Amino acid sequence: MMTSTDRRVTGGVDTHDDVHVAALLDSGTGRQLGTQSFPTTHAGYTALLGWMEQFGVVDRIGVESTGSWGAGLARHLGAAGIEVIEVDRPDRKARRHDGKSDPTDAVAAARAALSGRATSIPKSRDGAVEAIRTLEIVYHAATLDRTRAINQFKALIVTAPDGLRHRLRDGLSLTAQLGRARRFTDNHPDPVELQTRFALRELARRIGFLDDQNRRLEARIAELVAAHAPALLGVFGVGPHAAAQLLAAAGDNPHRIRSEAAFAKLCGACPLPASSGKTTRHRLNRGGDRRANNALFTIVLVRMRHDPATRAYVERRTAEGKTRKEIMRCLKRYVAREVFTAITNPPSDLPTGTELRVIRTERKLSLTTVSSQFGTTPINISRIERGLTHDTRLARRVRDWLLTTA
Repeated sequence: MMTSTDRRVTGGVDTHDDVHVAALLDSGTGRQLGTQSFPTTHAGYTALLGWMEQFGVVDRIGVESTGSWGAGLARHLGAAGIEVIEVDRPDRKARRHDGKSDPTDAVAAARAALSGRATSIPKSRDGAVEAIRTLEIVYHAATLDRTRAINQFKALIVTAPDGLRHRLRDGLSLTAQLGRARRFTDNHPDPVELQTRFALRELARRIGFLDDQNRRLEARIAELVAAHAPALLGVFGVGPHAAAQLLAAAGDNPHRIRSEAAFAKLCGACPLPASSGKTTRHRLNRGGDRRANNALFTIVLVRMRHDPATRAYVERRTAEGKTRKEIMRCLKRYVAREVFTAITNPPSDLPTGTELRVIRTERKLSLTTVSSQFGTTPINISRIERGLTHDTRLARRVRDWLLTTA
């Protein structure tokens, strides 16, 4: 008779806010061994794993919603050395056949992990990328709130009493309007203008608060990204926020992504086949991580405006009859490949700003002399040396020139 030390088992978990429901299957026969509920606390996670290990050696555990309700459990299981498989909810056909309940969903998750239907490894969410992601979420929300507040501010000016409206629209910039509104007092005989002044002052103060908050967040995001992924920041057109969005898509364990093609699909930057019969065609991929897709779009825009090689490519493809959107899709696919390499296999010989400054000063060369060799400005070279700007291509060219020609 098989004992608990000989049996191998596969688990499944249906995750919720307060309670996780776990199910266990025999890995050899697929027989259901039991179901049990556990609270969503550290003690509950420990009890869940202990309950499964009573039945045998745990091969793997399929967990639903590893990016939300199941994130804490997935981290706990990963720290314990258990293979965690990300499982989607059962499809509608299976639910119509088997019904819907938490134990049923837990069993379905276990069967998906056991059969190999579910194979995705979830993000570990236990390192610098997760820290960057949390800051980027707040920054993005604050940016949206700032835009909404500015729109409200401008709308109130349009409908404000004539005297107040002319006072704020008399050739003033938005910054000047906000500064004037912050100085409004609660002293006016007209009740409409009095309350409008109050509303404009509160909006102006809210916008100022959001500006300060975004500056603090941006500085911290830039510092973390530069420390964790300098090679990614060195890719032409990649700024701190684009890098943060792409890192968040890849996660703290980017090597779980099998290839650069898989990363491109994760970012929604690869065409999908839509062929039938004698018709062979592809369609636009509207899935994937849309924040990462937007980051690729931003990088492509920067390159189309400022990168000579990209501009030459655009001209060539335009002459071939490609539209601007088609060219941008091709460029996004190319950038996704470059980004994936920078994340998973960064170059070991990446020049640092300190290294460039030391070599330049040893050769007694000024910033103006170096910058003139590469058609750039002294401030750009200075920013690279101080670590304020990351440009891998330019940094390598400068280092090679300093070591050979200079």
